[in-house]
Amino acid sequence: MNRLKVVVVDDSALIRSLLTEIINQSSDMTVVGVAADPYAAREVIRNTNPDVITLDIEMPKMDGLDFLEKLMRLRPTPVLMISTLTERSSDATLKALELGAIDYIAKPKLDIARGMEAFADEIRDKLRTVAKATVKARVMDVTPKHTADSILPSIKGKMLSTEKLILVGSSTGGTEALREFLVPMPPDSPAILVTQHMPEMFTKSFAQRLNGLCRIEVKEAEHGERVMPGHAYIAPGHSHMLLARSGANYVIELNQGPPVNRHRPSVDVLFRSGANIAGPNVVGVILTGMGKDGAVGMLEMKQAGAYNFAQDEASCVVFGMPKEAIALGGADEIVPLSKMTERVLTYLSKYGKLNRV
Repeated sequence: MNRLKVVVVDDSALIRSLLTEIINQSSDMTVVGVAADPYAAREVIRNTNPDVITLDIEMPKMDGLDFLEKLMRLRPTPVLMISTLTERSSDATLKALELGAIDYIAKPKLDIARGMEAFADEIRDKLRTVAKATVKARVMDVTPKHTADSILPSIKGKMLSTEKLILVGSSTGGTEALREFLVPMPPDSPAILVTQHMPEMFTKSFAQRLNGLCRIEVKEAEHGERVMPGHAYIAPGHSHMLLARSGANYVIELNQGPPVNRHRPSVDVLFRSGANIAGPNVVGVILTGMGKDGAVGMLEMKQAGAYNFAQDEASCVVFGMPKEAIALGGADEIVPLSKMTERVLTYLSKYGKLNRV
């Protein structure tokens, strides 16, 4: 069996040692090199040709983000970010995902040795997933944030219903997929509820970052708030997000119940609430992600009259959740990410009026 070749890049000798020990404990992976800074990493990567790299953000000589940008442009390689879970580092981690990192894991802030050991299984699982991810060379000719809207095909017909809802679920690779999906949304789009698997420290920063890019308002969801058109609500990392009703209005309900499919927030929870509350007024979207969270819920929404879209394999970072949703029969259409917004809006322009609340 070919063992997964891992390079560890971190300025902390303790973290390098702990990660090496954790990775080498598994029979299907091995550390082929370590580096304390990006310049040393460049030589190690060149000499070892790793399958996956673990990368710290804050390092001497060149920070991890600058190194990541160069790596993805010149030698695209699957990267798992290892960062401290702070407000400042959450912004940097989101930036790393924009630059092409596949996933991230939080360093413990206290008792590092014991904390890293507690994450050992998760680290190894994520390395296996990240190593299989589709990584493409990053094109650094960055388009200004709102001009991407102008290159989308025009949508024929006027959206006839503001009562429609779009429910979205995503996981690994989802932060960038959500950006591509949400940025082209028009200001009068139906309300969008998003469950992205993400720790609670990241969700508010993630929502704020998207809000600066989108024409709709993007925010971290709050318990009891009314669901409004032209808004996207990101489930906070500490709660399940459910669609609920208050009189004639849709509202958001946050629930601190146990994780579902090992996740809180869970996509299955959001989708089931959509099936229960809004049925045929829902358009479901499932994007890139590991595992099967959302597959059962998407089928329940379809059985309740919703119309659902799944991201196709070629454009997924990890073709897990969409694959499971398709296999269960919950998806009506399988669509490349680059066409997802267009297809959803086209469907709504055709059928929105028929499904008023």
